[in-house]
Amino acid sequence: MQAKIAKMQEDLRQKTVEATSGGGMVRVTCNGQQEILGIAIDPELLEEKDVEMLQDLILVAVNEALKRSRELAQEELAKITGGLSIPGL
Repeated sequence: MQAKIAKMQEDLRQKTVEATSGGGMVRVTCNGQQEILGIAIDPELLEEKDVEMLQDLILVAVNEALKRSRELAQEELAKITGGLSIPGL
């Protein structure tokens, strides 16, 4: 089972999830290892020069991407463990 989990963790590094905020004006890509791979900001949003709004939109998109990444990891782990909860994983 340890080998399967190690393989799953490596596979998660290759899988990505994406989250958006502001109607798609901010887009964050994250892998299954909860690493942020990219942040894209619509140039129109920068023209508004509302720093607080931009910060909020980035925060929302990053948190959603990390949440989706954790969910992806849990789904993949459930495939290996058959849904059993294993402490520490």
